[in-house]
Amino acid sequence: MPAALYPRAQAAIENAAKPIVWSIAGTDSGGGAGLSADQRAAGAFGVHLCPVVAAVTAQSSVGVTRVDAVAPDLLDAQLTALAADMPPAAIKTGLLGSADNVAVVARWVDKLRERGPVALVIDPVLGASTGAAFAGDAVLRAYRDLLLPRATLITPNQREARRLLGEGSSQATVPALAQALRALGAQALAITGGDSVQADGWSLDWIDTPNASGWLALPRIDTPHTHGTGCTFATSAACAMAFGFVAADALVLAKMATTHALRHGHAAGQGAGPVAARAGFSSDATLMPLMPWGDDSDFDSCLRWLDKRQSAISLEDDEFGLYAIVDSAERVQQVVQAGVKLVQLRIKTPDTPAADWPAALRHTHAQALAACRAAQATLVVNDHWRLATELAAGNAKGLAVHLGQEDLLALGESGRAELRASGLALGISSHSLWELCRARSLNPWYVACGPVWPTLTKAMPWRPQGLDNLAWWVQMAGVPVVAIGGILEPAQASQAAQSGASAVCVVRGLGDDPSRTVPVWQAAIAVGRAAPPLAVPAWPHPSLAMTT
Repeated sequence: MPAALYPRAQAAIENAAKPIVWSIAGTDSGGGAGLSADQRAAGAFGVHLCPVVAAVTAQSSVGVTRVDAVAPDLLDAQLTALAADMPPAAIKTGLLGSADNVAVVARWVDKLRERGPVALVIDPVLGASTGAAFAGDAVLRAYRDLLLPRATLITPNQREARRLLGEGSSQATVPALAQALRALGAQALAITGGDSVQADGWSLDWIDTPNASGWLALPRIDTPHTHGTGCTFATSAACAMAFGFVAADALVLAKMATTHALRHGHAAGQGAGPVAARAGFSSDATLMPLMPWGDDSDFDSCLRWLDKRQSAISLEDDEFGLYAIVDSAERVQQVVQAGVKLVQLRIKTPDTPAADWPAALRHTHAQALAACRAAQATLVVNDHWRLATELAAGNAKGLAVHLGQEDLLALGESGRAELRASGLALGISSHSLWELCRARSLNPWYVACGPVWPTLTKAMPWRPQGLDNLAWWVQMAGVPVVAIGGILEPAQASQAAQSGASAVCVVRGLGDDPSRTVPVWQAAIAVGRAAPPLAVPAWPHPSLAMTT
């Protein structure tokens, strides 16, 4: 099982305190980037930021005229003062100014990690967007040797990624750059796209993490006021990790926060004005990124995929209420006769010998489909989508499929295209923020959010989503949301419906006699729908434990 939340993040959550993040970075006399941008991002996340000065810059909105690194002993003194009283859940570094300061940071990361886990987010500020260089060869070597091997996450733009890797990287693709940087020791990274021309109105960042890799996409914000974008992105990721989000989910939140900050950028001087991170981004559905599924990680291929996204294939009713999950044609017959209008046939390990499985499986699903069509109900076929396509025979009425994300990834691009061409409505499982982004990019019929409560149906690493995450999913998904996992009592179904779920999945709670239990479940869902909606939380909570 995964490790617990970082202890300091968990303590902050339990005590309703603000997690502490150290930002070790440079000052910006123009107030646009560096520690100024970091403080705005921390405020948007509601964390306490300790601004540690590593370098001082003389700059305005039109240029940088001077950069001085602070003395290493002064940097060390700042960190010493903080360590005993205000230890961090996460550290973000920006402009460090010298190789000696890089070494100070590396020593302190090791000291702090002797006491407990600390996330380290590296924004390798190697130059200004106006062209001024901040790092020579000694600093680059120090980053490679001392910081990348300790990094939980790094967030370079493409120019910075190529400088860190040196000769031979000028023609490498963005995913190849990411792989090379991870080979130097970084646990996860995002190569941000702000310094590259992004066609067709999309802003794309490539993420490569232990949990997920791919492009994060949002419509590009057309604004000249972009000063501090990279600082905002990295600090946002550090703040999310201080709350216990794994890198992939932290990067989703960072993408949302940075796009929101770009929307609120403003003029301050004659050049590019600062971005303005502020609260409220985390419950704005228009900021939820897409994460394309394409196997081809090429930038242009991703843009073509985004342009060709299909509309969701929907059925007549997106609020079915009770969603029964059963494992046999006989059970399908029982539940639809009891009044269920949406039923999933989930057969993972058939009882028949392997040699007889295809015929037995086809017969079972054909019986189930016939029962559903006779009752004007919808059959959802779990996993076996090609069999569902065969059964549909050009008529997908009353028939849909449900697939988990690993199964969809395994299909490959051609398999997913074949599935979409079948005309079958598609339901997709999701357990985390990045999985929600990936599910949304297929425009599914519904997205399942789970497990809402602890479940023994199958082993999984995910923490319970709870009613708070369920309500947040409903707000952010953009498609109907199905509640699944650990729903054993009718009162839970009422609460799930009150959270806004379009359907509530019940497995073991159907009992031996669905004719007796189904009306109880349906009544409970009706009660939940009639009640005032549960409040949508400003934030989701982590559903996967962070490990070191």
